[in-house]
Amino acid sequence: MSNIQTQSWLINRRHALRGLGSFIALPLLDCMRPLRAAETPTTPRRSVFIYIPNGVNTLDYQITTPGKDYAFSRSLKPLEKHRKVITPISGLHHPGGLGHHHNCQKIWLTGGQLGPTDRNTISVDQQMAEVTSPHTRFHSLEVSNKGESLAWTADGVRLPAMGRCREIFARLFEEPKSGTAARRRALRRKASVLDSNLEEVRKLEKKMGVEDKGRLEQYLNAVRETEIRTGRADAWLDIPRPAIADDDRKRTNREVPQTQAGEYFRTIYDLIVLAFQTDATRVATFSSGSEGQGLPIPELGISQSRHELSHHNGDPGHLEKLAQSDTFAVEQFSYFISRLSETKDLDGRSLLDTTMALFGSGMAYGHSHGNANLPLVLAGGANCGIKHGKHLDLNQGHFDGYQLDDPGEHYRLCGRPANSEAHMSNLLLTMAQKMGVESDRFGDSNRDLELG
Repeated sequence: MSNIQTQSWLINRRHALRGLGSFIALPLLDCMRPLRAAETPTTPRRSVFIYIPNGVNTLDYQITTPGKDYAFSRSLKPLEKHRKVITPISGLHHPGGLGHHHNCQKIWLTGGQLGPTDRNTISVDQQMAEVTSPHTRFHSLEVSNKGESLAWTADGVRLPAMGRCREIFARLFEEPKSGTAARRRALRRKASVLDSNLEEVRKLEKKMGVEDKGRLEQYLNAVRETEIRTGRADAWLDIPRPAIADDDRKRTNREVPQTQAGEYFRTIYDLIVLAFQTDATRVATFSSGSEGQGLPIPELGISQSRHELSHHNGDPGHLEKLAQSDTFAVEQFSYFISRLSETKDLDGRSLLDTTMALFGSGMAYGHSHGNANLPLVLAGGANCGIKHGKHLDLNQGHFDGYQLDDPGEHYRLCGRPANSEAHMSNLLLTMAQKMGVESDRFGDSNRDLELG
């Protein structure tokens, strides 16, 4: 039986560990409390962001009725059984992404405005992780089948991602192959290098101009964050990894080739569920491809990437395959929602209640790189104060209605926002606030979004 149920991993709250030459007191971890203690801890809040590249076949994807009595579109039909716990969202866009399709994925979670020489800004998942990481072994989890994550640091640096299922499992749930002592030595060498760098930087600081000092401050912030993470990683080395139940291990500790798209997607989702269930991390991102790629789906007879299918040139066959690819991606997301729903959190709630899951793309219509009216679905998060059951349509009141029988007219809606004030950063801001981020602004937000 998993120690998630037996509580065999519980440790004393006053347990202090030596790290980086001094005592580091661990934060109050959930693993320090019995699951049914008299003083029940606040249930953790979690977020996951799932990206599909190159938009969708919007004619088959678009829901046309706002509010509670909406009918599911063909592509979103697999989510109908989850109606009470999801919110399809229409009409949002990133102003900084309009006309710059190569940046769609880069700014999906940042709301940044990237020109040829601009650096990106922090992604919302990393802002959330700053709040949650004191309580978890891992700051966040980045998954991408092509190695390009959705996560960006405050300095505009893209975080690396893992794509192999076995690699992700080992990272989360297995002890370092080199052993704890070797890992601790490596962490302390890293800390020593950071200290040496800081000494050199401080000597140079007095000679710097204003602009250089601004860049230096960014660097120092990054160093401080690295120091904090290194210290936490050192402290966590003496905390045993959670035992994993046999069924969960069989489901996730295996190599799945990406040519088996369905198995690959579901195994990645199972790994994220297990990471949340064991509280290894509370923030995750999963990108299923870059804008120039996107997995083929051999089991459906689709050999082309999503990028190839999105540039259909009006070919009905390509459009049909794109719609099938969209439906397939939605089916896998539906599987993820089901897994979250059936998995219990620390206090007996379902993980779906404590997890906000955002699914979507930074493009709406890939053929012309239209990046307004983004396809988005938010699921879960009841414990975060989110209420579902309606189609949240920000286009309403700003256009004459959907015209799916006139593709050209609908495609224009996907390239030019009907509601110029409906920024996707408003959604990201609201999600961040519900995760405990104390801020009234994110990216290019102009207001928060009503999700309660």
